[in-house]
Amino acid sequence: MILKQYSINTSAEGFYAITEQVQSALVESGIQDGLCVVFCPHTTAAITINENADPDVVHDMLLGLSKVFPDRPEFRHAEGNSSAHLKSSAMGSSVTVIVSKGRLVLGTWQGIYFCEFDGPRTRKFFVRVSP
Repeated sequence: MILKQYSINTSAEGFYAITEQVQSALVESGIQDGLCVVFCPHTTAAITINENADPDVVHDMLLGLSKVFPDRPEFRHAEGNSSAHLKSSAMGSSVTVIVSKGRLVLGTWQGIYFCEFDGPRTRKFFVRVSP
C-alpha cells in the first residue's frame, strides 16, 4: 500500500491532467492488482475521469458547468465562490480506478483530471494504491 501527496499550481478554472502522476504512484507502489483512489481535499476543486483526446471536451464540460452553476447575486457565501463549491460537489472529491497487471484500467480515451473551480491556487491531491 502507498499514499502519495502531489502539489499542483492552477492558473485559473480548468481541468488539469494528472493521469501521469497517478500512474507514477502506481508504478512506485509495485502493486500489480488492486485499487487506486485519487482524492482532492479541497471544497472548490474536484477529481474526475473523462476524455483526454479532444481538448474541446474539457472546454464543453467547463461551459456546461458554468451554465448549470452560474454565479448568482443571491448567494450568501462571503467569499463569493459559491458556484465553485457547487461545481466541486457535483463533480466529486475522488475517483477509484481498478489496477490490473500494474496499470490503471482506463478506457482508450479516458484520463484523470484535477478540476479547479476557484483558481489560481496551489492545491494538493492524494493517490492511494492498495492491493
